[in-house]
Amino acid sequence: MLRQTDKQQKYAFWSNFFTTQTAVLSLCFLSTMILAILVAPIYEYLRGIDPNRVDLFNRFLGPSRVNFLGTDELGRDLMLRLLNGGKVSLSIGLIASVISSLIGTAMGLTAGYFGGKVDTIIMRFADIIISLPLLPLLIVLTAIDLNKLGVSRTYIEMPLFSSFKIIIIIAIVGWPSIARLVRASTLAVRENDYIQVALSQAFSPLRIMFRHILPNVTSPIIVATTLTIGNIILFESVLSFLGLGIQPPTASWGNMLTGAQDLIYEDPKLAIWPGFLIFLTVIAFNFLGDALQRALRTKSIQIIA
Repeated sequence: MLRQTDKQQKYAFWSNFFTTQTAVLSLCFLSTMILAILVAPIYEYLRGIDPNRVDLFNRFLGPSRVNFLGTDELGRDLMLRLLNGGKVSLSIGLIASVISSLIGTAMGLTAGYFGGKVDTIIMRFADIIISLPLLPLLIVLTAIDLNKLGVSRTYIEMPLFSSFKIIIIIAIVGWPSIARLVRASTLAVRENDYIQVALSQAFSPLRIMFRHILPNVTSPIIVATTLTIGNIILFESVLSFLGLGIQPPTASWGNMLTGAQDLIYEDPKLAIWPGFLIFLTVIAFNFLGDALQRALRTKSIQIIA
């Protein structure tokens, strides 16, 4: 009977999720995008194309059999630059959102479980971060010269360093919203009978938090993480557009827009394509998060009924 009920709950969740057309379209778009990003290196190898190779004799070319979306101001293949930029932007969005969720989950569980002064200290710290304007804060943090803080120039000039820096900065300032959500769920779950039984058996706080409470608060964490990905991609694009994020020649959708802003009248496609992909990707993750939230809410209502 319990197994049958579990199957019914899963069926109700997926049926509610897939009946949302925007969620299905978003999932198809993101799946296609990720597949294209994964296939791009194979295509580059087979065709012998370097997306960062400069060819000034073939600037601003239109779509052709060789360059499906044409070339940019330096003669580089635009489609491959977009896919490589998508790999960077999506990677930053996914990794930063996961790290933010992990930090926020740990903080929220700790605050909700222990309460008292621990709860007050963690939540006041979270409130301080939330009260700060996020974009100006990110701009200030990314503009800090790490070389003056003792970080070796060798590390700073590494291709992946700018991505790593953005991920860490966004994760540090992005965890409070997850923490508040997890704390609220923890406070509700903590009053259940099985938690009281676990407390009476003198289980360690870590065991109770991660074995008994965490599995019951994962649904809002998944939804919040999904919704956060789109916002992080948008922030990364803004930082790269301002010259504070991913640095050329590494492609990201944001720095591709930066390179295209002076060429908008000469070759509009250089700005249209990265801007269009940023828009679609952010909207897709938001639609996906909303659909997950509705499906999980419907599942919870059916369980209560």
